Formats: sequence, C-alpha cells, structure tokens
Amino acid sequence: MPSAAPLRIVVAEDAAVVREGLVQLLRDRGLDVVAAVGDADALVTAVEEQRPDAVVADIRMPPTHRDDGLRAALALRERHPDLGVLLFSQYVETRYADRLAAGGLAGLGYLLKERVVDIAEFVDALQRVATGGTALDPEVVAQLLSARRSAASLSPLTEREHEVLSAMAEGRTNAAIADALGISRRAVEKHTAAIFDKLALPRTESQHRRVLAVLHYLDRID
Repeated sequence: MPSAAPLRIVVAEDAAVVREGLVQLLRDRGLDVVAAVGDADALVTAVEEQRPDAVVADIRMPPTHRDDGLRAALALRERHPDLGVLLFSQYVETRYADRLAAGGLAGLGYLLKERVVDIAEFVDALQRVATGGTALDPEVVAQLLSARRSAASLSPLTEREHEVLSAMAEGRTNAAIADALGISRRAVEKHTAAIFDKLALPRTESQHRRVLAVLHYLDRID
C-alpha cells in the first residue's frame, strides 16, 4: 500500500537565517517545503501558486514590518478555508483574532518563538494544523482570555471554568485538560457543560459548541 504524500508547507519568515533553519528542520522530518519567502506579498503568491496544506507565517514582516504576515494569513484563510495557518511569532497580536477564528478554530495555530523548545512538538503542532487541528500556545490563550475576562458575557464563569475554557482554546481534549488541571475527566465534562449553559450555546446539528465557546471570547478581542 503506497504511503501518504508528505504535507506541503509554505514558510514565510523575513529573517533569512530563521527561514532557512525552519526549511531544513521541516524537510529533515519528512515535510515538503514547497516555498520559503520573506515577505507577506510573496506568501500570498506562493500559496496561490503552490496550494500547500499549510503555511508557517511570522506576523511582523515586510513591507511595513508591522502585522503584514498576520493580515496575509487572514486573507488566505478567508480565500482558502481548508488551508492550515500556523502563526509563529515573538508577539501576541489580538486585533484580528476574531476574524482569523471566524470560520472556526480548525486548521489554526499560534505559537510563540521564544516558548518553542521542543522541535518534535513544533512539528507535531504544524502537522495537526495542516490536517485540520488546532495548536495554540498557552501564553497566547492566556492573553486572549485575560483581555476577555472583563467582558460581561464571561462574568458568570468560575475561575475553574475559565481555566477549562482556556485549555479548550489550546486545542486540548477533555482527557488532556484533566491531566493539565489535575482533575477527573468527569469533572472536565461537568465544567464544559456549565460553560455551554452559561454562554447560552444551544446544542445543534450544524454547529460545534466547543468551537463556539472559544469563539465567544475570541470574537470580541479589540
């Protein structure tokens, strides 16, 4: 039986040394890096030409060295909903978080460069994003959640429910949340149900309440 084709990746990073390092790292682990670019415009062009499974993009890139990479990722995510987007940056940028997550958290990742110390975990996160999963750094989630805690819609949540919601946003399963918080899986299920109830998220066939719960705070980030 033939093996599956390697995931196709576009890397967008303006620092040449970092860019080449990422390319080599990913290729050494069996991923197919089909393009490596240094600015946001080239990222958009590479995705349109190569149609990769996912992109790894820095946020602050040329031409303005502000949020060009993030805005390019936003445009690509809206144009290609199945494209995995892994933001890999030194900064937590919340201004466009709601729009990035508007189509759901599937295929979305956000990792901080200074906190990635395990190459295997980084590659696993990229593979997860490329195949429709989620990979959010806990620090990113913490800052997003901190910005949201003043919102009246989240005020009914207990401190533990905030912790569970934060872990949900990281892409953790109930079992992983239980391990991280040192509680039982049954307790996680009870907290999750309470979150759904307090946020008034009805059970429907067309919408996933777990995703809606996370979007409930992401979509109000300034």
